[in-house]
Amino acid sequence: MLYLPHTSDEISSMLQVVGVDDLDDLFSTVPDDCRLKGNLNLPEALTEWELNDHMETLSRSMAVSPEYRVFLGAGSYEHYIPASVSYLLSRSEFVTSYTPYQPEMSQGTLQAIYEYQTLAARLLGMEIATASHYDGATALAESLLMAIRITKRKKVAISSLIHPLYRQVIRTYFEPTGFEIVELGYLENGMTDITGLDDMDDLAAVAIQSPNFFGCIEDLRTAGEKAHDREALFIISFTEALAYGLLKSPGAQGADIVCGEGQSLGIPRSFGGPALGMLASRKKYMRSLPGRLVGKTKDLDGKRGFVLTLATREQHIRREKATSNICTNNSLCALAAVMYMASLGGTGIRELARLNHDKAEYLKKELKEAGCKIAFETSTFNEFVVEFPNGFEATYERLMEKNIVPGLSLTPYYPELANHYLLCVTETKSRDDMDAMIREVQS
Repeated sequence: MLYLPHTSDEISSMLQVVGVDDLDDLFSTVPDDCRLKGNLNLPEALTEWELNDHMETLSRSMAVSPEYRVFLGAGSYEHYIPASVSYLLSRSEFVTSYTPYQPEMSQGTLQAIYEYQTLAARLLGMEIATASHYDGATALAESLLMAIRITKRKKVAISSLIHPLYRQVIRTYFEPTGFEIVELGYLENGMTDITGLDDMDDLAAVAIQSPNFFGCIEDLRTAGEKAHDREALFIISFTEALAYGLLKSPGAQGADIVCGEGQSLGIPRSFGGPALGMLASRKKYMRSLPGRLVGKTKDLDGKRGFVLTLATREQHIRREKATSNICTNNSLCALAAVMYMASLGGTGIRELARLNHDKAEYLKKELKEAGCKIAFETSTFNEFVVEFPNGFEATYERLMEKNIVPGLSLTPYYPELANHYLLCVTETKSRDDMDAMIREVQS
């Protein structure tokens, strides 16, 4: 039976308030040719057994299977997930918990978030980290808005080497606000050209991704100094959190705000989701942070307890005071990340990051010897750009026929880089996998 919480009279009353006659009028702004005419064309209902069989048949027909060697990264990375993480995360008390609307009743959830905040702040070298956000793109957009609130300025500069989809999300956020976005170009070495900052005034923030979309490691300290010379906040973004197991943390390189994607930390790719937006900052900006901040305290009996220290979403405070109306407590994904970080420990994360780096360097060297051109001769982390020889289309098709996906074409995102591909190597790729690709490129 369909559950409708409102009576016909209540619906009519609400429609009257917003000035329409019926429910269909609420969708009058949707073009007529975009509207569905008639009923949905759905098949007959299946039993549970039939549905399971149907889903299993579909899964066997999917393009990506264990037989494929996939060298794709570009913001979503394949890593081994320890069995301890998968097992613990499946426990019902974690899977069924949601957001702590009544914090005193959610001690387990609050403690898990507190532990996540602690390890996220350590990894990123920052003083505080919020519970979590939808994904890296929204975390970056929220960070830029945060900088605007802090500085009371209305212009931001962002690197053109920030993930293209992240930049698209930023433009979507900013379009109705009147705030200005300036994009910084890139140099021949695959790093952001920050010389344009010299002529910019009234900047709220400068945002740079490292490793950037090309996999290149940016000179963050120099960029941060330039940003601070303009009295702007310096925001460091990332898509591969694991990189900071090997690289200096953003906090150690002058970041005021750090944000990015935590999917690499124990969350499977799952054809694009779910994801984990990470956001951390210096303590002095705490009250401008979006989202929630969990703290530790003691009750009247001296027992340890966890509390929702800061909640700046419109659910908790007056809407006009909210720092964000879309950020969420992505607690299950945050829990996966903290379990992953705790399982590996500092030494394990460092060793894994080194393994990712070294494997990518091996493939880079072998492809270069096979006649390919490495587009940017600078330090990279587990991703790099290759310019394949002319006529690579035929090689690409041959590789695909051999179940090898040789990276992401950069042409749709950077038209000037035609015939350039972004390749990614993580610990999941064996030497045999890489050698198989090299043989096909050489033949």
